[in-house]
Amino acid sequence: MKEIAELLNRMRASGVIKDYALFGAIAQMRYTEAVATLDFDVLIAVPAPERLDVLRPIYDFCRKSGYAPKGEAIQVGAWPVQFIPIHGALLKDALEKAEAADFEGASFRVVKADYLAVIALSVGRKKDFARILALLDSKHVTRAKIEKLAEKYGFNDAWQRFQQRFLNE
Repeated sequence: MKEIAELLNRMRASGVIKDYALFGAIAQMRYTEAVATLDFDVLIAVPAPERLDVLRPIYDFCRKSGYAPKGEAIQVGAWPVQFIPIHGALLKDALEKAEAADFEGASFRVVKADYLAVIALSVGRKKDFARILALLDSKHVTRAKIEKLAEKYGFNDAWQRFQQRFLNE
């Protein structure tokens, strides 16, 4: 993990990316018990988001740093790292409000639990629903916080359906 943190921080320092934050299963582990995952998901803000080849500078930087593409990711040590450019208000705000965290001695920026829950709600797969339940069980997020963000970003209907299916017994 430290190798990934160093790469991300070098990318930010060099201007290849403006900012980053871990999200997905890796970020969830900050708040819940460990979960199975095959990759690191990284939200990124880039200097020129209007480019058609928005990821090219990232791939070029990684290649020059000795990291090769593997499918849709960059292989960093044992981990494939997926770079996801922010799009839409939810991801933009999630990145802006991300917090610094320490994972095994490595400093990362990590999306906060309430934003992780609403991002998972917006995707809506079974594993995303499980992520929301785990975050609620961890007490790092409340129903009220999720409801407030879901309403703000237009996922109120999805939140109501989720509650009816999983929380209203």
